[in-house]
Amino acid sequence: MTVAAPAQANDPTPGQQAAPTPAFIVRYGFNGQPSSLIDESGNGHTLRVLSIQGGRVRPVAHGPGSAIAFPGKCTQRICPHVVLQSGNSADLNPGTRDIAFGADVLLPPGQTSQGQNVLQKGYSTTSSQYKLQIDGFAGRPSCVLVDVRRPTIRIARSAVTTADGRWHRIRCQRTRTILDIYVDGVLRGRTLVPAGLSVRNNQPLSIGSKGAYRDNDQFNGILDNVWVRIG
Repeated sequence: MTVAAPAQANDPTPGQQAAPTPAFIVRYGFNGQPSSLIDESGNGHTLRVLSIQGGRVRPVAHGPGSAIAFPGKCTQRICPHVVLQSGNSADLNPGTRDIAFGADVLLPPGQTSQGQNVLQKGYSTTSSQYKLQIDGFAGRPSCVLVDVRRPTIRIARSAVTTADGRWHRIRCQRTRTILDIYVDGVLRGRTLVPAGLSVRNNQPLSIGSKGAYRDNDQFNGILDNVWVRIG
């Protein structure tokens, strides 16, 4: 599927020249084979599928291409778990630079849970982190930043749900000291972050959960057009 460039938060005023849009660091349209998920940015961050207990992803039709469906909600003692992960790479770390990241998501209302991760790099308690999640049974998405030196979790939470069984485009965007969350191009939440907040870790980019293990915050819907920009 062709990925449209996400809308920018600040358009130039008349007479001003627009700042160049940073290039994609990663971009996944999910139109290849599920076992080999190619980074369409050209930067080589091909994803691998990690799973336990029979967890798997499957392609589903979305527009002229396809999207990736993750396992549905499970309340059993043993549940299928799966994650898509990149290799470790320094160019996925924004440090103190501006960053934007997002995805197209479809999550039915009956599939919400206490915690579902769409994408993340790093962990809040052991390194540093940027993350897009859909947490709580109301299904409101949020954006997270955690500094490498101070484990305070900074959250911009959407005022609207995206768990309604329809496609929504979600974008997280840090611009200096502001972290915004956009849903379908509309600003839905904001929080302030320190200017020196830095995200830098040696963890892979994880999509659909934080790992292939029992407590993995499994996403239970469908994802498409996952992307990250830095700078």
